[in-house]
Formats: sequence, C-alpha cells, structure tokens
Amino acid sequence: MLSIRKLKCQAVGAMPFTLSSLLACSHCNIFQVPGNLSQRSICDCIVSRWDNINALSTVLGCQYHFILRMHSFSTMAGTILVHARDPAKVSEEIRIAIEEHRYDEAWKLYEQHMQMEGFPRKSVVKRLLTNYAESLNFDLLEKAYGLVEQAFEEGKQTLFEKETLIYLSLALARCGLPVPASILLRKLVGMEEYPPVTAWSAILAHMSQSAPGAYLAAELILEIGYLFQDNRVDPRKKINAPLIAMKPDTLAFSIALAGCLLFGTTRKAEQLLDMMPRIGVRTDSTLLIIMAHIYERNGRGEELKKLKRHIDEAYNLTDAQFRQYYNCLLACHLKFGDLSSASQMVLEMLKKAKEAQNSLATAKLLFEPVENENAVDSGQVSENAVSEDLEKVGNTTSHFICFEDFSQDRKFTRLEIEAREILASLLNKLQKQVEMVTTERGILQPTERTYVKLAKAFLEAGKIKDLTEFLIKAEKEDSPASADDSALVHVINSCISLGWLDRAHDLLDELRFAGIIPSSTLYSSLLKEYCKEKRTPEITSLLRDVRKAGIQLDSSCYDALIQSRVLQKDTQGALHLFKEMKEAKISRANHREFEMLVKGCTESGEAGLMAKLLQEIKEGQREDCGVHDWNNVIHFFCKKRLMQDAEKALKKMRSLGHCPNAQTYHSLVTGYAAVGGKYIEVTELWGEMKALSSSTPLKFDQELLDSVLYTFVRGGFFLRANEVVEMMERGRMFIDKYKYRTLFLKYHKNLYKGKAPKFETESQEKRREAVLRFKKWVGLY
Repeated sequence: MLSIRKLKCQAVGAMPFTLSSLLACSHCNIFQVPGNLSQRSICDCIVSRWDNINALSTVLGCQYHFILRMHSFSTMAGTILVHARDPAKVSEEIRIAIEEHRYDEAWKLYEQHMQMEGFPRKSVVKRLLTNYAESLNFDLLEKAYGLVEQAFEEGKQTLFEKETLIYLSLALARCGLPVPASILLRKLVGMEEYPPVTAWSAILAHMSQSAPGAYLAAELILEIGYLFQDNRVDPRKKINAPLIAMKPDTLAFSIALAGCLLFGTTRKAEQLLDMMPRIGVRTDSTLLIIMAHIYERNGRGEELKKLKRHIDEAYNLTDAQFRQYYNCLLACHLKFGDLSSASQMVLEMLKKAKEAQNSLATAKLLFEPVENENAVDSGQVSENAVSEDLEKVGNTTSHFICFEDFSQDRKFTRLEIEAREILASLLNKLQKQVEMVTTERGILQPTERTYVKLAKAFLEAGKIKDLTEFLIKAEKEDSPASADDSALVHVINSCISLGWLDRAHDLLDELRFAGIIPSSTLYSSLLKEYCKEKRTPEITSLLRDVRKAGIQLDSSCYDALIQSRVLQKDTQGALHLFKEMKEAKISRANHREFEMLVKGCTESGEAGLMAKLLQEIKEGQREDCGVHDWNNVIHFFCKKRLMQDAEKALKKMRSLGHCPNAQTYHSLVTGYAAVGGKYIEVTELWGEMKALSSSTPLKFDQELLDSVLYTFVRGGFFLRANEVVEMMERGRMFIDKYKYRTLFLKYHKNLYKGKAPKFETESQEKRREAVLRFKKWVGLY
C-alpha cells in the first residue's frame, strides 16, 4: 500500500513541466498556492488541500490523471483517505489511545504517523515512552527502546527529555533487561544530559541482580568514573554542576561491588577499588566489608591485614559485618597456607568465647531474680530484624513508581531509597556465604567448617604434629560433649575412611605422646583396615601400643585379627588372640562396626564434622599456595607498570613449578594495556594461554577474555579479536557489544570503509575479512 507521501513524489517525478507554471493558469482556481513556494512545497500544499481527485486530474493532465486513477482503483478510496489523514489528528488519537491504555492500537497509530510525517511531536513521544515504561510489559518495553534507538540513528535525540530516558532505563533494568538499560545511560552521557547519581544508582541496583547486569554495572562505574579521575572536573565552576551530580558515590560503588562479588567478577571489582581514591570516594562500614571480601577472593593478604585497623576503629559495625571480615581473614590465611596464623586465630576465638561464657554465667547468678525469662539473645534479635527488613524491601520494590511521581521527585529521593534497599538484599546474600565464623552474643566463634578446612590443610601439608597440637588445645578451650565426639576423633576416623592409614596412625601416636589415651574405637577401626590390606608390621606395632595403653578392643576387631592370622597360616597367633578375647570376656553385643559409623555420618540429614571433612577432601581441590604469592608479586609489578620485572617474576614462578592461572594472565594483559602499544606482547601471551589450556587445567574466564579482547580491538588485531569472540561465545559468556562498537568507532572508524582494491595479498585479504567480520558482529556492517 503506497502512502500519500510516495504518491506525491511519483506525481512530481512524472511532470513534463513545472507545477508552478501549471498552477499559475487563470482557470486553475481549485488551489490557492503562493507563487514563491518551491516545487516540493507546492506539491505538499496541493495534497494537504486535496478535496476532489477528479479536479486534481483536470489540472495535472492525462499523465497525472492516469497515475492517480491507478492508485485510487488499486487501493480503494477508503484506504486513500486513511493515508491522507491529518498528522495532528493521528497524534491526538495516539494520545487518547495511551490514556485509555489501548497500547497496541497506540503503536499502530504511531506507525501510521511514521509513514506520513516521521516521528510525532515531542509530547506524544514522551507519553508513549513513559506509559510503555510504566506498564513493565516486555513487548512494550522493547518497542519503546526500539523507538529511542531509531531516533538516535536518525539524529532525532532532541525528541527526548532526560527524565524520560532515565525512567525508561529504570523500567528496563527492573524487568531484567540490563543491556538496553545501560545503553540508554551511556547515550545520556554522550548527549551531555547527565543523569544524577541518585537516579542511576537505582538502575545500577536493578542491573546488579544478574550476572550480565552486574558486569555492565561495573563497566558503567568505570566509564563514568573515568571522567572525574585526578580532578579533571572543577567543582567550583557552575557549568560543571550537572556533571558533578552524576559522579559515582559510595552507594553506587557499593552496589556495583556487591554485584561483582555475587557473580564472581572480582578482578573487575578490584579495578573499581583502584578507582575510588582517584575520584575521591570515601569508604563507609559497608564498603569496608565488601573490600574485605574482594581482597580475600583475589588473594590480597597484605591489603586484608591493613584493613583490620579500619575495621577495629569503625564504631558502627554490626556483628554480621565483624563475622564477615574475620571469615575473610581466616579464609585468606588458609589460601596462603599460613596454618600457624589460622590456627592461632581460631584458638583466640575459642579463648575469648570461653571467657565471655564464664562472665555470662557469673552475671546470671548475680541477676537471676530480675532476669526476663522471655528475653532473646542479641544475635537472635538482629537476625529477626534482618529478615523483617528484607520483607519490607520486597514489599517496597515490588511497586513501580509512576512517571508523575518520578518527575515530581526532583532529587530522586525515592530512587535512592530503592537503591539502598536492593543493596541490603545483595549484602544479605553475601552474608549467607560466610561459613567459617559465627557469632554468639557478639562473640566470634569458629564453626565446624573451620575445623574441616584446617584439618584438610594440615593433612595435605603433612603437618600431623601441628594438627594434633592444635586440636588438643582447641578441645581444652571448647570441651566436646563426649570423647567420641571430639574433633580429633572425627579427623582420625576420616583419615581411616579415606585410606590414609599412616596419617591416622601418626595422629594416634601424637595423642599418646601428649598423654591422651585415644578411644578403643579408633584402634579397632585402624586395626581392621590394616588387616584388610595385610600390613602385618603395622598390625604388630599397633597391637603393642594398644596393650601398653590398656585399651580393650571390641569383638569385631578380634574377628578381623584372627581371620588375618588364619589367612597368613599363623595358627598359633590366631589361637593366642582367640584365648585373649575369651579371657577378656568380650561380648558380641559390644560389637561396633566402623562402617556403620561412616554410613551414618554420610547419610544423616545434618552431616557432622566427619562427613563434612570427607566431602571436603574428596571434592575440594588442593590449592597451590605458591601461585597466590607469585600472583601478588606479578600484580604489584603490573600495577606499577614495571612489565620487565613482571616478566622475570613469571619466569621464576614457572621455574619453581607453579602453573600460572587466569589471575596471573589478567594482571599481565591489563599491565601491558596500561603501558600502551604492547600489542605484540599480548598476542604472544594469547598464544601461550591457548597452548596451556590444552595441557593444563587453565580456565579462561569472562574477565580474562574480556581484557584480551579489549586490547586486541584497541590495537586493531582483529584476527585475534575474532578468536576471542568465538571462545567467549562458545563458553556462553556475556560480551558488552556496545563497548566494543564504541571502541571501534573511536579508533578504527574509517578502516576498510571503501571498496576492496583490485590487487591484495593473501594476508591483506585475511585482515580485511577479519575487520568486516568484526564490524558485522558489533552491528556496523
């Protein structure tokens, strides 16, 4: 169906003489047209005042009569009238349809208007966008975003007000569409219509609830923060006031960092931490704890220790925040293999908890008459308060603010409250990941998971004596309910279950040397396992220790020992054991099978320490503590842009048998990118990384590949860039295409823009194909 505008153009193109001369005839009184108008303006004027098709055909002659008659017969008179409607009337109909919530009809009318006159006037577009955004309907939001995108492509960005685009971006982020939401914010910055930080923090908060959104939130902070680095913007100039209002603050950083932690992009989070002092952002108690989590995840032990002074001096930290910091500190000690510091930290916790418990018992005796029986401890109160706050968060953020209220709130106070509420929910999820430290009445205490992690680390390091000393000291501070339920017993049982019989034997010996008589169950279990493996010397040695200690074995152990002697054809030894069992009057009723104990531990709904230790050892990977040390050295040199020293450190790291990981290469790539122009070095690293990945457990993650891709695109290495893109897409990793499109337009806008030359070498042809392929990927070709 042809529009009236197309009809006009065809009529103009078919004229053998100018319309102005034709309409100047004295008998042509159907239209009154000013003589100073151009040919196209005259045509517009004619059609807008078109009342009778036959009259127009008389004026235009046979050729125009034929064209118009053909269109009138093929499209019918009614359709022609639709296309000939007044744009102002269509705009009014759009407005009415929106007010009556007939959104589909409003969109059809909008499309008609686009065919007739292009975009409607600014007020109509505003109504369309804000109402579609307020609906929170995915289809309508996509149409609204498509409208904005088309307008920007056609250079019609003046159609939009800043508040309208902020509101649409908020709706997109709230509906789980972080990519278009971030693009709108970037477009606003590009237009120099700077959104206040109180507004875009709420958009950031909604984005940070998904992995792609959290990554984009960090990117936005880095892009916007870059504008303010090193006092680039003078706050004393009034003209800079809107820009200063956009500057990322503590809340924005906290939201982005919390999102990075929850979705594992901790190296990106560390880049945000490096930016904070450069733009003058101050830390609060929340940021201190988030920083602790980031340092622990990235293995920055020294930074974590330096943070302790600020944690101790902070006056408003809650029990949950203290718990998180000390959990991070303990985890970092274990990550670096500093078992001495980790065990000492646990013993200090137990000692303080015991002192507090004794003081509490004394206080109870003194104040028992006035004690409130229904009182709950402070920890329970705080947990209840947290759950109530989260319930309020859910209730508050479930209702989307209407545009009228949004536009009236000039300081975006409600959005700031919403951002803080979402941050609270993100931090609550982060708090649930704490597993090694708990608090009871404000006193820090280790959990079973702590003993599991420590026991595993001691056993893997072969430090049996140190493990025994630690567990004995821990039991003195925190007496177990029974001797068979102590941490030591669980650890020895776990070693036996895993087949680490020599380690279990060593632990029993260390207990004896410390003057502690182990349980008979432990000896029975170990003896039976020795019997299964036919280890006669160890059986003889262990039996000698049992008899010296005066420990009575159970009947199942004697059965195993007798059977072992029989299989070895040691009849005298078997008879001696049988006689010993008879003299001891050991009853079959006292039979306690170790296998039943292990089965009970692994199948119980609430797994005990032994079951947790077994699972940790079987499933957990052994950490190479040296890698973390060398990563910190390489990271330091790269941060200081001492790349030659970083390369030497990498060689030394390899020579000592430590395999570089994704964090190692990320530091090197970002270091080369910061120096500038080191694209050949990054290409060599890329080749090395690909070779390593096929022979070692090196895993490419999103952060590493994104940093490599950025360097290749910036340097114009598009053959390699396409390789990285393929790898990321195979791994279903999120890629910020808008960032790379912007980067390409900034540095390679005119690259291979014209036609291909007639003569090209094979390498030139490959480079051209790579560039065109990349342009197509980012949507530029």
